Amino acid sequence: MLTVFSDESFMKEALKEAHKAYEADEVPIGAIIVCQNKIIARAHNYTEHLNDVTAHAEMQAFTSATNHLGGKYLPECTLYVTLEPCTMCAGAAYWTQIGKIVYGAKDEKRGFSKYAKNVLHPKTQIIGGILENECAEILKDFFRKKRKPTHEKLGNADNADLL
Repeated sequence: MLTVFSDESFMKEALKEAHKAYEADEVPIGAIIVCQNKIIARAHNYTEHLNDVTAHAEMQAFTSATNHLGGKYLPECTLYVTLEPCTMCAGAAYWTQIGKIVYGAKDEKRGFSKYAKNVLHPKTQIIGGILENECAEILKDFFRKKRKPTHEKLGNADNADLL
């Protein structure tokens, strides 16, 4: 059952952010930060728009949440993110002392758990696999579209020899 304050309902909000990234031709990862069952930050990837490799959804959400709260620590907050954080974002999570991280899809290639399992703050709880299929599907769809041959993108296979 989906309740207003469930991990699934908050992950659906993070997915809304991922869809915004998708529409902006950014890697579709979305994040929200929740404190006391209230969303205090929403973000998605801005790496292309800002030409900044550090502008991941999590980093944007941390900045927004700490500005909202007026302090750099988030021990009473939960980060909901559609993809397992990379080591950079997990390191930032350590410094914010975020209370909990809930992610959707596991990142087998770049997820922090592959490289640095102990990078999180010792008090940070982690839960993975929330709405995993939905979170993975938007990424798969995005990269499928990116990898289409150019002639398919143009919609005219007859012009393939001109490319």
